[in-house]
Amino acid sequence: MSKLYFRYGAMNCGKTTVLLQVANNYEERGMKVKIMKPSIDTKGEDTIVSRIGISRKVDYLIKTEESPKEMIGEGNYSEVDNEFINYLAKSFKEGISCIIVDEAQFLSRRQVDILFIFAKKYDIPVICYGLRTDFQGNLFPGSERLFSLADEIEEVYTICRCGKKARFNARKNIFGEFTKTGEQVMIDQGDTYESLCGKCYLKKVMKLEL
Repeated sequence: MSKLYFRYGAMNCGKTTVLLQVANNYEERGMKVKIMKPSIDTKGEDTIVSRIGISRKVDYLIKTEESPKEMIGEGNYSEVDNEFINYLAKSFKEGISCIIVDEAQFLSRRQVDILFIFAKKYDIPVICYGLRTDFQGNLFPGSERLFSLADEIEEVYTICRCGKKARFNARKNIFGEFTKTGEQVMIDQGDTYESLCGKCYLKKVMKLEL
């Protein structure tokens, strides 16, 4: 039985580079893959771009939609759900070997449920890459659901400026100052991010004396 995978890490840990390498590995062996990302991630529009300059157009943009907390079941599919489900079913008929999702933290709970069911129903692995938490240290809805349902969870590592393992995503405003306030999702609005270890996050963002 195929699995739902969640590979997560702080920003700039190389998740997208790894994703593109995984897709290339499948295709070198003559297998078909579908690469997707949530449409809310407008950075790069319909293309995913790694920080080392590698890019690739996605096969499908997953529409963003609020979803209820209960697991998906017969009779409670929305129009967006059905469009996503139909695309996955079509992909199965095309003989794909793997589904790969970038920026999976932006998925709704319902969309994670759909991917989990797809992996089990069609026996095709689904590999999701994304962030664990936002700039305030809170889980994204998609990440929370992936931690609940994923068969295998793996952390992709990066380092803080101090040399320790970075786990937090700190947001900087347009003046280059760390900030603790704002919307959870802000894309292409002038803010930047820096990956920090726990100690540096407490000192630089929370302003605690340690």
